[in-house]
Amino acid sequence: MTTIFVFEYLTGGGIDPDVAGTGSLADLSALIVEGRMMRDAIASDLRALPGVAVTFASSRFEQPDGALARRCAERGEPVTHFVARMARAHDYACVIAPECDQLLLRLHDAVGASRWLGCAKEAIRAASSKSATAARLAAHGIAGTPALKPDDACLHEASRWVVKPDDGAGGLDTFVYQDLDAARVEYERRVAGGRNPVLQAWVEGEPLSLSLMCDDEGARLISINRQRIGISEANSARRERIVQFDGVEVDQIDRQGPQGRALERLAMDVAQAFPGLRGFAGIDVVWNAARGPVVIEVNPRPTVAYAELSKRAARNLAADLLAAHRVPGFDGRKTAHACGASS
Repeated sequence: MTTIFVFEYLTGGGIDPDVAGTGSLADLSALIVEGRMMRDAIASDLRALPGVAVTFASSRFEQPDGALARRCAERGEPVTHFVARMARAHDYACVIAPECDQLLLRLHDAVGASRWLGCAKEAIRAASSKSATAARLAAHGIAGTPALKPDDACLHEASRWVVKPDDGAGGLDTFVYQDLDAARVEYERRVAGGRNPVLQAWVEGEPLSLSLMCDDEGARLISINRQRIGISEANSARRERIVQFDGVEVDQIDRQGPQGRALERLAMDVAQAFPGLRGFAGIDVVWNAARGPVVIEVNPRPTVAYAELSKRAARNLAADLLAAHRVPGFDGRKTAHACGASS
């Protein structure tokens, strides 16, 4: 029997209402829902595989099905200690967590490479920084969104600008400006506060995401998804708007069509540029009418698209995840599967 511990940060005790406060939890509510969706989908898929026993992390504020094996951190126990303790009690650990504050890297170290069902440390480190990601993409000739300084002349070529954390997750603390001077002020304000922001030109176009399954033989594009990105008013005087992620519609573009083939080539190029991507990973892209696909960020971990694909897949995606890590009993390319695409 292969034992696997599934940990998702927001639902597994990473956020404590006693510490975070009501306001913070309200801001994170959508991410908590998405985290639970990913955790439950992966745990369910793993449970359905023969010879696999699953334990998942929960918090004391959650009341899941009592028939399922779950564990909670001890009161006051640091999350990395909890994950390390549970990983030692299982053969493998599957971890979903944001890259911010090097959290995903720290959890990788807590689990250890031999038990880790996820991307390698070098891929996580490179993809955790938006500026480092942009630099690596540029070095490989891949269209991306460079991190710019407030005095960069190319800023004037855009009509909107975005300020966000260099290691942020989703749309948290991400603002779009129609006024370049206001964007510069916000960037400098964050720098003065000891934060690590990036200033980028906003890329106009259709927001997409690419879902990949990666192993040591390469990467396979399993779905092209449309992202629902909302932009709400924050401060009209400063022409500032908040970017919000409102969900994903999976498997939306035919991978055999011209656009699908272009995105598949892009996915393979990005996977080569980020060695160490393993298992399920995602790439956020904007399809610009003039430039074609522009990479916004690389996600070295399962994304919310996994949960939607899990509902629709003709086979169990967790089998591919285990095969990508050569878990005994799961034979690599024999488990290869790509979901059917629709235009």
